[in-house]
Amino acid sequence: MSGPGEQVAEWVGAEVGAFVPLGSRDGGPWRVAVGGTEVVVKVGRRREPFVVEVAALERAAAFGVAAPRVLAADLGGGLAGHFGVVTSVVRGSSRIPVDVRAGRLRELGAAAARLHRVVVEPTAELPLRERAIEDVDFAADWRERGPAELLEEAEQVLEGFDRDGGPRVFLHGDLWQGNTMWVGDSCTGMVDWDGAGTGPSGVDVGSMRCDAAILHGLGAADLVLDGWEREAGSRAPDVARWDVVAALGTPADLGDWLPVIHGQGRGDLDARTATARRDEFLRAALGR
Repeated sequence: MSGPGEQVAEWVGAEVGAFVPLGSRDGGPWRVAVGGTEVVVKVGRRREPFVVEVAALERAAAFGVAAPRVLAADLGGGLAGHFGVVTSVVRGSSRIPVDVRAGRLRELGAAAARLHRVVVEPTAELPLRERAIEDVDFAADWRERGPAELLEEAEQVLEGFDRDGGPRVFLHGDLWQGNTMWVGDSCTGMVDWDGAGTGPSGVDVGSMRCDAAILHGLGAADLVLDGWEREAGSRAPDVARWDVVAALGTPADLGDWLPVIHGQGRGDLDARTATARRDEFLRAALGR
């Protein structure tokens, strides 16, 4: 474990006060204690994710969305060419249980529905999103490594699909269980907002459903949907096609994501199982 570098430490100290590193993975983000209160420090070389995250968290605060609050930010690259943000800590844990907890999965969907009540028009800081994790070219990866027949059928289904249809709502943009915090089966907030933006709710709904299917099996996706629809008081639109969008927004081989999944407590999953579950989720969507 390592703490923030000297220049980052000086910046955090000047912005929020003297701190004691509590440890995190090398390179951050770091959890540090300031005057008995824990905060999170993130630093990176790319400006855009920090601009998006700060704008998203400020919007979340304005509408009472459960998320970290921004305590300090450097969007000018003053940290030796790096950018940084200091946020409050959302209580709870992001570790993902092995067993299928219906109440928790419904609560995940409900938390997203509460977020999606916020209607947002696109801005430079919170752009229009048509899928999750837009800065990664998953399409190229699928063309190189994915099952050709699945990709071809999926592309045919999505041909002409208006991904900008319906109300434009506040999107997290990378909504899976590892980016949510929990106390028991109650969701206390969402973290890691650097992919946020605005767009159809299906971007987040499909992402959550795909994640649930990968981590717990196909039936778990419908528990998430049930929670979203109960909280929203309406049916989610175009579920099958947003499921296809979400499935294609993952690596062709989910072994690429396995270290992150294992780090969230799911060391029981192997690449073959995770990929097979994602493919089953995609086939089910194509069959509807």
